[in-house]
Amino acid sequence: MSSFLYFILPALGGYTLTSLYLLKNPRILHKRKRTAFYSTHISHRGGCGERIESTMEAFTHAVEQGTQMIELDCHLTQDGHVVVSHDENLLRQTGRDVSISSLKLQDLPLYKERLEVTFYAGRYSSGADRKFALLEDLFRKFPEMPVSIEIKENNKQLIEKVSDLVRRYDREGITVWATVNSSIMKECRTTNGSMPFSFTVNRGVLLLLLFYSGLLPFVPLGESLLQFYLPRIINRTFIPEKRILRNKMVISLLEKVTMRKSLFKHLAARGIQVHLFVCNEDEDIKAAIEVGATGVMTDYPTLLSNYLRSHD
Repeated sequence: MSSFLYFILPALGGYTLTSLYLLKNPRILHKRKRTAFYSTHISHRGGCGERIESTMEAFTHAVEQGTQMIELDCHLTQDGHVVVSHDENLLRQTGRDVSISSLKLQDLPLYKERLEVTFYAGRYSSGADRKFALLEDLFRKFPEMPVSIEIKENNKQLIEKVSDLVRRYDREGITVWATVNSSIMKECRTTNGSMPFSFTVNRGVLLLLLFYSGLLPFVPLGESLLQFYLPRIINRTFIPEKRILRNKMVISLLEKVTMRKSLFKHLAARGIQVHLFVCNEDEDIKAAIEVGATGVMTDYPTLLSNYLRSHD
């Protein structure tokens, strides 16, 4: 036993010291990623706290306020149009219990006149524009604006149409594949492997396991972005539907495990951007930046712009 410890303890010590050194100096083993964009100001659903979510009015307003990336979701209409919408079922957004896939573009209902902001309970947005936007219209109007597109369903036709639009408007370098589902991400990357992509849930869990085991500095990563909740917003500005997330101990543990400045600094040094969401108050923006986020996602682009200007 003593001879075993004689060999194993120095080996573990050497491994630990090497891992810690490479965690702080990742470019010894990894070439820094160079994306065509670097976004510190990201507008969630186009800045849905100041205009109706995912409308052209919201996107235009966010760009006018200085946003550096628009985050959105897409679905496919019955007649094959790629529509920007968070939900496939339109009950929350329009009051009508219908799905986008069951309707032709011309038959899509209007958004409600006042729409609750999902990540700011009790707050509502409104605007003059209540029409669902086409992804192509966004690409056409803002050809140089980085966009993160979340795909929520494993719909090959939708993924192919999104990819075709990205290629047609020559924006593969500034359009990001995003999804929580690894199977969907695999389909997205198979369809268009030239676009940068973000971590899925499974890959995010693996990232944490690699970090806590000390293996992360030795492992190559294909992702260009990590987009994750700022846990402190949960049960305060954001009230989750899942009961487990309403448990304070669970959220406290989630925050302790995931909000690790050394992890975020390591990713940033490797050229992987870290976006924390959804920050709708100054104190949350501050917390995200202090923990090491390279970018902050918000429903209130004016609020975030004002904060960044005042803390420049």
